[in-house]
Amino acid sequence: MPHPTDNITVIARADGWLALNKPAGALSVPGKGPANARSCASWVRDHFPDATGPITVHRLDMDTSGILLVALNPVAHRELSMQFERRETEKEYIAVVYGHMPTERGEISLPIRPDISRRPYQIVDHAHGSPSQTVYQVLAYEPDRTRLALTPITGRTHQLRVHCAAIGHAIVGDVLYGPEAEANAEADVRQESDATGENPRAERLLLHACRLVFTDPLTGQRVEVRSPPPF
Repeated sequence: MPHPTDNITVIARADGWLALNKPAGALSVPGKGPANARSCASWVRDHFPDATGPITVHRLDMDTSGILLVALNPVAHRELSMQFERRETEKEYIAVVYGHMPTERGEISLPIRPDISRRPYQIVDHAHGSPSQTVYQVLAYEPDRTRLALTPITGRTHQLRVHCAAIGHAIVGDVLYGPEAEANAEADVRQESDATGENPRAERLLLHACRLVFTDPLTGQRVEVRSPPPF
Protein backbone atom coordinates (compact mmCIF):
# COMPACT_ATOMS: atom_id res chain seq x y z
CA MET A 1 0.00 0.00 0.00
CA PRO A 2 1.45 3.42 -0.93
CA HIS A 3 2.87 5.46 1.93
CA PRO A 4 3.01 9.31 2.00
CA THR A 5 6.82 9.19 2.17
CA ASP A 6 6.83 7.50 -1.25
CA ASN A 7 5.97 10.90 -2.73
CA ILE A 8 8.81 12.90 -1.15
CA THR A 9 10.88 14.82 -3.70
CA VAL A 10 14.02 16.95 -3.46
CA ILE A 11 13.46 20.60 -4.42
CA ALA A 12 17.02 21.84 -3.90
CA ARG A 13 20.32 20.40 -2.70
CA ALA A 14 23.71 21.75 -1.64
CA ASP A 15 26.68 20.63 0.42
CA GLY A 16 25.21 20.24 3.87
CA TRP A 17 21.45 20.52 3.29
CA LEU A 18 18.41 19.34 1.35
CA ALA A 19 15.09 21.06 0.76
CA LEU A 20 12.36 18.44 0.50
CA ASN A 21 8.82 18.72 -0.75
CA LYS A 22 6.94 16.99 2.08
CA PRO A 23 3.60 15.45 1.13
CA ALA A 24 0.57 15.86 3.37
CA GLY A 25 0.32 12.86 5.67
CA ALA A 26 4.07 12.33 6.01
CA LEU A 27 5.69 12.74 9.41
CA SER A 28 8.69 15.06 9.65
CA VAL A 29 10.36 12.72 12.16
CA PRO A 30 9.50 9.17 13.29
CA GLY A 31 6.62 8.86 15.73
CA LYS A 32 5.84 6.30 18.39
CA GLY A 33 5.35 2.69 17.38
CA PRO A 34 6.20 0.73 14.21
CA ALA A 35 3.29 2.22 12.28
CA ASN A 36 4.88 5.69 12.57
CA ALA A 37 8.48 4.70 11.90
CA ARG A 38 8.58 6.04 8.34
CA SER A 39 9.15 9.78 8.09
CA CYS A 40 10.97 12.45 6.10
CA ALA A 41 13.98 11.99 8.36
CA SER A 42 14.09 8.24 7.78
CA TRP A 43 13.62 8.83 4.04
CA VAL A 44 16.74 11.02 4.04
CA ARG A 45 18.68 8.33 5.93
CA ASP A 46 17.64 5.76 3.33
CA HIS A 47 18.37 7.89 0.26
CA PHE A 48 21.41 9.80 1.50
CA PRO A 49 23.45 7.29 3.54
CA ASP A 50 26.37 9.73 3.81
CA ALA A 51 24.26 12.06 5.97
CA THR A 52 25.74 12.23 9.48
CA GLY A 53 24.54 13.56 12.80
CA PRO A 54 21.11 15.13 13.43
CA ILE A 55 19.01 15.88 10.35
CA THR A 56 15.91 17.83 11.35
CA VAL A 57 16.27 21.60 11.79
CA HIS A 58 12.52 22.36 11.84
CA ARG A 59 9.27 20.47 11.40
CA LEU A 60 5.97 20.64 9.59
CA ASP A 61 2.73 19.20 10.95
CA MET A 62 1.96 15.78 9.51
CA ASP A 63 -1.07 17.16 7.64
CA THR A 64 0.85 20.15 6.23
CA SER A 65 2.68 19.83 2.93
CA GLY A 66 5.56 21.83 1.49
CA ILE A 67 9.17 22.79 2.06
CA LEU A 68 11.07 20.92 4.76
CA LEU A 69 14.74 21.78 5.24
CA VAL A 70 17.06 19.05 6.54
CA ALA A 71 20.78 19.04 7.35
CA LEU A 72 23.29 16.50 6.06
CA ASN A 73 26.10 17.05 8.58
CA PRO A 74 26.49 18.33 12.15
CA VAL A 75 27.95 21.70 11.13
CA ALA A 76 25.05 22.48 8.81
CA HIS A 77 22.60 21.24 11.41
CA ARG A 78 23.97 23.57 14.08
CA GLU A 79 24.05 26.62 11.80
CA LEU A 80 20.62 26.07 10.26
CA SER A 81 19.00 25.27 13.61
CA MET A 82 20.35 28.52 15.06
CA GLN A 83 18.89 30.47 12.14
CA PHE A 84 15.43 29.11 12.94
CA GLU A 85 15.91 29.76 16.64
CA ARG A 86 17.04 33.36 16.01
CA ARG A 87 14.19 33.87 13.51
CA GLU A 88 16.62 34.67 10.73
CA THR A 89 14.65 32.60 8.22
CA GLU A 90 11.69 33.79 6.18
CA LYS A 91 8.70 31.44 5.93
CA GLU A 92 5.51 31.72 3.93
CA TYR A 93 2.52 29.41 3.69
CA ILE A 94 -0.52 29.21 1.45
CA ALA A 95 -3.81 28.31 3.12
CA VAL A 96 -7.45 28.12 2.14
CA VAL A 97 -9.78 29.08 5.00
CA TYR A 98 -13.52 28.95 5.48
CA GLY A 99 -15.48 32.14 4.89
CA HIS A 100 -14.40 35.51 3.52
CA MET A 101 -11.80 37.44 5.47
CA PRO A 102 -13.17 40.93 6.24
CA THR A 103 -9.82 42.65 5.64
CA GLU A 104 -7.28 41.94 2.90
CA ARG A 105 -4.27 42.03 5.20
CA GLY A 106 -3.54 42.12 8.89
CA GLU A 107 -1.83 40.50 11.86
CA ILE A 108 -3.12 37.94 14.34
CA SER A 109 -1.53 38.30 17.77
CA LEU A 110 -2.90 35.67 20.13
CA PRO A 111 -0.87 33.86 22.81
CA ILE A 112 -0.82 30.05 22.52
CA ARG A 113 -0.08 27.22 24.90
CA PRO A 114 -0.57 23.42 24.86
CA ASP A 115 -3.81 22.06 26.26
CA ILE A 116 -2.22 19.65 28.72
CA SER A 117 -5.39 17.54 28.93
CA ARG A 118 -5.68 17.13 25.14
CA ARG A 119 -2.20 16.99 23.64
CA PRO A 120 -1.22 17.82 20.92
CA TYR A 121 -4.10 20.32 20.94
CA GLN A 122 -3.09 23.97 21.41
CA ILE A 123 -5.28 26.74 22.79
CA VAL A 124 -5.32 30.53 23.01
CA ASP A 125 -4.58 31.59 26.58
CA HIS A 126 -4.15 35.31 27.29
CA ALA A 127 -2.88 34.65 30.81
CA HIS A 128 -0.37 31.85 30.28
CA GLY A 129 0.16 31.48 26.52
CA SER A 130 3.38 32.29 24.65
CA PRO A 131 3.26 35.42 22.45
CA SER A 132 2.45 34.41 18.87
CA GLN A 133 2.16 36.53 15.73
CA THR A 134 0.97 35.68 12.23
CA VAL A 135 0.74 38.10 9.30
CA TYR A 136 -1.85 37.33 6.62
CA GLN A 137 -2.70 38.64 3.17
CA VAL A 138 -5.67 37.72 1.02
CA LEU A 139 -4.66 36.26 -2.33
CA ALA A 140 -8.13 35.48 -3.67
CA TYR A 141 -11.72 35.16 -2.62
CA GLU A 142 -13.34 31.87 -3.58
CA PRO A 143 -16.96 30.75 -3.04
CA ASP A 144 -17.33 30.62 0.77
CA ARG A 145 -13.54 30.49 1.16
CA THR A 146 -10.46 32.71 1.12
CA ARG A 147 -7.00 31.89 -0.17
CA LEU A 148 -4.34 33.41 2.10
CA ALA A 149 -0.61 33.94 2.28
CA LEU A 150 0.43 33.38 5.90
CA THR A 151 3.73 34.50 7.40
CA PRO A 152 4.45 33.22 10.91
CA ILE A 153 6.56 35.71 12.84
CA THR A 154 6.84 33.25 15.72
CA GLY A 155 6.93 29.48 15.36
CA ARG A 156 4.55 27.97 17.90
CA THR A 157 3.13 24.48 17.47
CA HIS A 158 0.02 24.56 15.25
CA GLN A 159 0.25 28.36 15.26
CA LEU A 160 -1.29 29.02 11.86
CA ARG A 161 -4.08 26.53 12.44
CA VAL A 162 -4.92 27.90 15.90
CA HIS A 163 -4.77 31.53 14.81
CA CYS A 164 -7.01 31.04 11.78
CA ALA A 165 -9.56 29.06 13.79
CA ALA A 166 -9.50 31.59 16.63
CA ILE A 167 -10.59 34.44 14.35
CA GLY A 168 -13.43 32.36 12.91
CA HIS A 169 -11.75 31.27 9.67
CA ALA A 170 -10.44 27.74 10.23
CA ILE A 171 -8.23 26.20 7.58
CA VAL A 172 -10.16 23.84 5.32
CA GLY A 173 -9.60 20.21 6.23
CA ASP A 174 -8.35 20.89 9.76
CA VAL A 175 -9.47 17.87 11.79
CA LEU A 176 -8.22 19.42 15.05
CA TYR A 177 -9.44 23.00 14.93
CA GLY A 178 -11.96 23.20 12.09
CA PRO A 179 -15.56 22.00 11.62
CA GLU A 180 -14.13 18.65 10.51
CA ALA A 181 -13.15 18.01 14.13
CA GLU A 182 -16.79 18.23 15.24
CA ALA A 183 -17.97 16.12 12.28
CA ASN A 184 -15.47 13.37 13.03
CA ALA A 185 -16.31 13.42 16.74
CA GLU A 186 -20.00 13.02 15.93
CA ALA A 187 -19.17 10.17 13.55
CA ASP A 188 -17.17 8.44 16.28
CA VAL A 189 -20.17 8.68 18.62
CA ARG A 190 -22.44 7.20 15.95
CA GLN A 191 -19.99 4.37 15.34
CA GLU A 192 -20.03 3.42 19.01
CA SER A 193 -23.79 2.74 18.80
CA ASP A 194 -23.93 1.58 15.18
CA ALA A 195 -21.16 -0.60 13.79
CA THR A 196 -22.30 0.23 10.26
CA GLY A 197 -21.74 3.99 10.71
CA GLU A 198 -19.20 5.64 8.45
CA ASN A 199 -16.70 8.30 9.51
CA PRO A 200 -16.81 11.04 6.84
CA ARG A 201 -13.38 11.81 5.43
CA ALA A 202 -12.51 15.48 5.50
CA GLU A 203 -10.48 17.12 2.78
CA ARG A 204 -6.74 17.23 3.40
CA LEU A 205 -5.52 20.20 5.38
CA LEU A 206 -5.22 23.02 2.87
CA LEU A 207 -1.97 24.40 4.29
CA HIS A 208 1.28 24.36 2.33
CA ALA A 209 4.75 25.72 3.12
CA CYS A 210 5.45 27.49 -0.16
CA ARG A 211 8.53 29.65 0.50
CA LEU A 212 11.60 29.43 2.71
CA VAL A 213 14.58 31.77 2.81
CA PHE A 214 17.72 30.98 4.81
CA THR A 215 21.49 31.44 4.73
CA ASP A 216 23.62 28.64 3.31
CA PRO A 217 25.93 27.64 6.20
CA LEU A 218 28.85 26.96 3.82
CA THR A 219 28.70 29.88 1.38
CA GLY A 220 26.99 32.51 3.54
CA GLN A 221 24.64 33.31 0.66
CA ARG A 222 20.90 33.77 1.14
CA VAL A 223 18.90 30.95 -0.47
CA GLU A 224 15.25 31.11 -1.49
CA VAL A 225 13.32 27.89 -2.03
CA ARG A 226 9.77 27.80 -3.41
CA SER A 227 7.14 25.11 -3.78
CA PRO A 228 3.77 25.82 -5.41
CA PRO A 229 0.75 24.50 -3.48
CA PRO A 230 -0.89 21.35 -4.86
CA PHE A 231 -4.38 22.78 -4.25
